[in-house]
Amino acid sequence: MNFLRHIIWLGNALLFPLLILLLNQTAAAQRPATPVFVTVVKEVHFADKVEALGTLKSNKNIDIMSTVTELVTKINFDDGQRVNKGDILIEMDAAEELALRVEEQSRIDEARKQRDRLQSLFKRDVASESALDENERDLETAQARLKAIQSKIDQHILVAPFDGVVGLRNISIGALAQPGMRIVTLDDDSVMKLDFSIPEIFIATLKAGAKIQANTRVYPDKVFEGEISSIDTRVDPVTRSIITRALLDNRGNLLKAGMLMQVVVDKNPRQTLIVPEEAIITSGSDSFVLLIDASDKITTVKKQPIILGARRKGEVEVLSGLNAGQKVVTHGITRAKPGAPVVIKAIEIDNEPLAQLLQQQLK
Repeated sequence: MNFLRHIIWLGNALLFPLLILLLNQTAAAQRPATPVFVTVVKEVHFADKVEALGTLKSNKNIDIMSTVTELVTKINFDDGQRVNKGDILIEMDAAEELALRVEEQSRIDEARKQRDRLQSLFKRDVASESALDENERDLETAQARLKAIQSKIDQHILVAPFDGVVGLRNISIGALAQPGMRIVTLDDDSVMKLDFSIPEIFIATLKAGAKIQANTRVYPDKVFEGEISSIDTRVDPVTRSIITRALLDNRGNLLKAGMLMQVVVDKNPRQTLIVPEEAIITSGSDSFVLLIDASDKITTVKKQPIILGARRKGEVEVLSGLNAGQKVVTHGITRAKPGAPVVIKAIEIDNEPLAQLLQQQLK
């Protein structure tokens, strides 16, 4: 009799857990599914951000100055005009030098005629070789004087040494130009140089060709992209930073020399997994997500521990715990329970606002 009671007790002990499990599964199947919005875990390009302030410079820039004291006779540009290399910008009075050039040119012509006559006489042994040599020296001296005069004439003409845009002119026709006087500025603004300081701790990750993004308060909604072209060879011992230079394409001619720019440099670029910030559940120092489990007929969620990395606006890097292509809950986290059934109402693709996800649900 005791043996029979033992068998019955043992059977009940084995069947009771199975009964509880079946009842839980039945209750879960009968429980209404919680509606959730989800997103797909994706692998994207990710980089840490280093922020700095920088100042713009034009690719080439000069102050066009006079090297002689003379009256300005002609101005061939307007303020802010774009000019090409070789364009004559300023002409100054060079009447005296032009007259000297005519005089010297006549001497050269006469010397050449005298040389031709002496060569003819020398061939007939009428003229001496020394007379011919003396004439050659006179001709070379006159040609040298002509070059010097032409050089002085050229100083009376100011030309653009490269393509660019001129600034505001500081002289008028009839004014007396003097050596060292700045007449106008010329900037090649097709490409802009952006110099900014980076803390020395980032030197190891700074490389020529690294991408940067820059913006200015002048154009608050526009981002200018460029790349690092060079890095200074010395660290400032006071600020412990190093000057870095980037090149920005200025095809629309929006940027001006001297502008203050806010710079963001990509550091440690890599391919990594990311999830939206709203999908993260924190508990103390631990982080979790609700992972969609569709392995059975009923779609449920489970609490998946993850390790987080760097953050950027609206997104978090996931170092471990997830795989690309898995789905995690972004909206409905507080109502969805691990192991309970859920129904996916919308899939977040690119951080869409909640209103847009609700419209997706209605379609």
